[in-house]
Amino acid sequence: MRLSPTFFSLISVSGTLFLAGPGCARRESPAEAGVHTQTLLLGNLAEPADVDPQVVLAYTDMNISYALFEGLTWVDAKTERPVPGVAERWDISPDGKVYTFHLRPNARWSNGDPLTAGDFVAAFRRELLPAFAATYCYMLWPIRNAEAFNAGKITDFKQVGVEALDEHTLRISLELPTPYLLALASHPTWMPVPCKVISQFGPVEQKGSAWSRPGNLVGNGPFRLTEWTPNSRLVVVKNPYYWGAGNVRLDSIVFYPMDDAGGEERAFRAGQLDVTSKLPVSKIAAYRAELPSRLRIEPVLNTTFLNFNTTRPPFDRPDLRRALSLAIDREAISRDIYLGSLPPAHSLTAPDCGGYTAQAAVPDDVVEARALLARAGFPEGRGLPPIDVITHNDSDSQRMMVAIQTRWATELGVHVTLTPLEQKTLFQDQQSLDYSIGQFGWYADYADPYTYLGMFTTGNGNNVTGWSNREYDRLVDATTRTADNGRRFALFQQAEAVLLQSSPVAPITFGGLVHVIQPTVHGWQVNQLGFQHYQDIWLGDH
Repeated sequence: MRLSPTFFSLISVSGTLFLAGPGCARRESPAEAGVHTQTLLLGNLAEPADVDPQVVLAYTDMNISYALFEGLTWVDAKTERPVPGVAERWDISPDGKVYTFHLRPNARWSNGDPLTAGDFVAAFRRELLPAFAATYCYMLWPIRNAEAFNAGKITDFKQVGVEALDEHTLRISLELPTPYLLALASHPTWMPVPCKVISQFGPVEQKGSAWSRPGNLVGNGPFRLTEWTPNSRLVVVKNPYYWGAGNVRLDSIVFYPMDDAGGEERAFRAGQLDVTSKLPVSKIAAYRAELPSRLRIEPVLNTTFLNFNTTRPPFDRPDLRRALSLAIDREAISRDIYLGSLPPAHSLTAPDCGGYTAQAAVPDDVVEARALLARAGFPEGRGLPPIDVITHNDSDSQRMMVAIQTRWATELGVHVTLTPLEQKTLFQDQQSLDYSIGQFGWYADYADPYTYLGMFTTGNGNNVTGWSNREYDRLVDATTRTADNGRRFALFQQAEAVLLQSSPVAPITFGGLVHVIQPTVHGWQVNQLGFQHYQDIWLGDH
């Protein structure tokens, strides 16, 4: 069989193909050497802002938290159902409002101390402290009085529905039945943190203290942190005190915070990575044709969209926001930029999110966009002040944003500049409302539409648009007051229609994890939230 030049360009530097004369030998690549030491080499695309599970916001940071900590449950990739984590089983009251979690008796912290139900109580208190100002605190609000404590309306944490019945029994009482609670309990927000250890490095409500650095961090996950060299690598090694340590086959994982998917792919070809976090679109065709077994396109609950800062004129005008959203050619972006690997998104919520698929949709409608632009006071773009769009600095995001920039200029007469930023800065600028338009991506925290639509309620920590709509808040709030999924989904449909009409966001594509993986990696399977169970992974011959 004659191999194409593309094939040689893909693998000649990877060590997979080697031609040499007698007496010549080649050096093992890091990925090949890692098979002997069970060291997994992962591209993680961005330098982590933190690994404290109650602080992390970015998907790439959560990837690391799942190695260092474990929640009450885990979402299984095969069934997409919650399965036991540090809780070996649970009981649910007939009215669905009381969950009793039975912790594993052999659960321990990575320093060898027992992990108790009281540790969960202390961790939840920290997450909900008003002074801690946790962005994700609303993830605990289904718990009775959690929101009231977080808002400072009550100060006695004993009134919050979290109680340690004994060292291994945790009872959680809810405001109302929450059908997705077991999936919610797998999120980093619900993971325990060792408050006794944290307090050695400052107040427990202090973010960014030294407790989460190597040598200080104590977790309860399958691995423990041993090295964190900023902008270089982060290393975790097997935790001998993890309750399931006997089933963990990897000895260590090295996370490389490369800020460009192209750099990850080059490192992969050189045998320096086992798995990339992304694959540049420009490489998809070659891998599809020549190395399909190494290419993974895995559907996940994810949406890429633009945020509009509705507190900053002129983006306080809904007609302007909707005009820009309608003018995006999503079909062309999916087809031409992402080669069909990412579907076009005409709604915010990813399809089949816990059984929910949005009925409301944003069409690609340039004619209506022009009419709305004129109604907003900017016919053919005249009178608009200079607009800057902050974007992710990876090459595929840049290509996507250039396509949108060109479309707005040619079809609407709206001219914008693009400012590429590192992920951490991109998030920070949007959180502080220091932007006009910003690129954003959202991985579902659990399989329920609330993970998307709850985000845009007034005052939500992840609502970085500044948008507030009383009717929208009413509809989303009503979903929390019924356990009937039919009724809940009907309310979500109405809420999403309000959101898309007002357009504080402009959806672009739905998600998929497009990456490459070495054939020596076994057991790699991500769940619909985009995470993998490191306990199931091992390295071996093809």
